[in-house]
Amino acid sequence: MIDFVVVPLEHGFMVRALIGSILVGVMCPLVGAYAVTRNLAFIGDALAHAVLPGMVLGFIVGINPAIVAVPVGVSVAVLVRTVSRRAGLSPDTSIGILFATMFALGLVMLATSRTITVDIEDLLLGQVLAITPTGIYVSLGITVMVILGLFAFHHWLLFASFDPLGAQVIGMRAKFADYAFLVMLALVIVIGIQAAGIILVMAMLVTPAATAYMLVRRFVPVMMVAAVLGTVAAVTGLYLSYYVNLPAGPAMTLVASGVFLVVISLRRGSPA
Repeated sequence: MIDFVVVPLEHGFMVRALIGSILVGVMCPLVGAYAVTRNLAFIGDALAHAVLPGMVLGFIVGINPAIVAVPVGVSVAVLVRTVSRRAGLSPDTSIGILFATMFALGLVMLATSRTITVDIEDLLLGQVLAITPTGIYVSLGITVMVILGLFAFHHWLLFASFDPLGAQVIGMRAKFADYAFLVMLALVIVIGIQAAGIILVMAMLVTPAATAYMLVRRFVPVMMVAAVLGTVAAVTGLYLSYYVNLPAGPAMTLVASGVFLVVISLRRGSPA
């Protein structure tokens, strides 16, 4: 059993992949818990698609795509609220418009560039085994920023998530809390894309958090349990990808979904 865990770590790429997987497993569910509470699960999917132009631009100029994806993701997150308020549209509509526009722009950039050799499948499904040292440093930097943001804005985010109207009535800066949430969501998506890819990053945001909601009732324990479940899913999926030759992103998603289904089955079988 020890060899099963240790032998893959003799390879440098597996050590980097393990660090990246743990960061994804912890950070995505932590912020995803707020998304589930706010019924904004699909905004993660939209933002993941919207950062594609930034990633493509990174490949074009020859720097780590995560570095460029960060400001692009943050800009799109801010635009979601700005467009929604100025155009008088619902947040869902603004998300849909920006998601489609940015993703289409990224695909056009990818199709017309003659210098990019990356496969679109790698961007969509993730390539955690190919994560670079620079990618790890970027992910660690993002992790520190998001954790500091959670400590600074947790009470605002919590109040605005459960009672947005009440937050506005008492004069709380609900708008600022919305922007802070969207920015942190965009940041963790950049971490998640490297491991799970654009398509599957939403699973790592939502599934562990949704599972945790069925196991505990208070919000902070939900975040902690979700982070543990996300880490288990990410690391297990990574080892499955190594030993069974599966793509890492889908493997992580299937593990997380499997845990979710097990919890549902046990919950249904328990007395009311």
